[in-house]
Amino acid sequence: MRSIAILGATGSVGASTLDLVRRNRDAWRVTVLTANESVEGLAALAREFAPDIAVVADEARLAELRAALAGSGIECAAGADALNEAAARGADLTVAAIVGCAGLAPVMAAIERGGTIALANKEALVSAGEVMTAAVARRGATLLPVDSEHNAIFQCLQGNRLSEVRSITLTASGGPFRDSSREEIEAATPAQAVAHPNWDMGAKISVDSATMMNKGLELIEAFHLFPVGLDKLRIIVHPQSVVHSMVEYRDGSTLAQLGPSDMRVPIASALAWPRRMDTPMGSLDLAAVGRLDFRAPDEDLFPATRLAREACAHGGAAPAILNAANEIAVAAFLSGQIGFTRIAAMVADMLNDGPMPTAPGTLDDVLAIDADARRRAGEMLQTV
Repeated sequence: MRSIAILGATGSVGASTLDLVRRNRDAWRVTVLTANESVEGLAALAREFAPDIAVVADEARLAELRAALAGSGIECAAGADALNEAAARGADLTVAAIVGCAGLAPVMAAIERGGTIALANKEALVSAGEVMTAAVARRGATLLPVDSEHNAIFQCLQGNRLSEVRSITLTASGGPFRDSSREEIEAATPAQAVAHPNWDMGAKISVDSATMMNKGLELIEAFHLFPVGLDKLRIIVHPQSVVHSMVEYRDGSTLAQLGPSDMRVPIASALAWPRRMDTPMGSLDLAAVGRLDFRAPDEDLFPATRLAREACAHGGAAPAILNAANEIAVAAFLSGQIGFTRIAAMVADMLNDGPMPTAPGTLDDVLAIDADARRRAGEMLQTV
């Protein structure tokens, strides 16, 4: 039986992970569960899986968590320091599924233990890619990508060398506006943006998919996970979301990973690695799918992928600024403060707003850049 810590247990990735654990109770012992502020959801999961510790990020909710778990014998904690300490406890596998830059420090804490991390927090490598990959090498940690696209690439690379790779292609569903006109996109509402046609995801990630920023962030993440060079990383729109990514080798062969649009498939790949495990998913029926379509992304309508590639090429602080600005802009869009197309425009404005800060050398440097970018983005919103 292996121990597993789930950071972000009440989110969509956490829920999918626990569904697989629930179906394989003889294989896993849950030791850590964390949540941002959902005490009720965290307490229900803690009572079901009996971890050693349950942590809520919101310190003000600690008393509520303790009351919900009274008599269970489960340790309760709250706050950023508690999250980091829980991540550093050293489970056999740590699932890093905290959304946004709030997950940076816990991921680094798990890396510093030299353990195996199933990484679902793309912001960790987007904002702190150079810092984190250096820590992985220094501590002998293992990163297993959980994003469907990166997990697909990981699977297609097994048994092959990066030096043999001609190109890596990330597939994108195109989101809910992939067939929309410019006028329809400019008038898009939050309700329309979060209605993803293929995947069941949270609001922030769904909006990122709608703007195509999700694919831009994944491009930066792939740059760090699979160091073949930015010029060998491509994006293609694939509306059916059946082919999750592809790797082309120098002999002209292209390997693709196919599967249903369900996060339990890539999560299962990470949980069972280097082997395989059963999932409740049915077999892929290509006859029922009928067709697989591909087309180039339209960076005039969806400039986020271009912005991400430019930030990645610049390196240093640029990716962290891009990520922070995007998070602030998406939140403003969801609250009705700005329109949909203003999200990418605001990110572009932030990347072009004065001289670029010095490249980060530590996680604290990354967090300082992130905090300053959020402050400046907030000030920019005041002029809207």
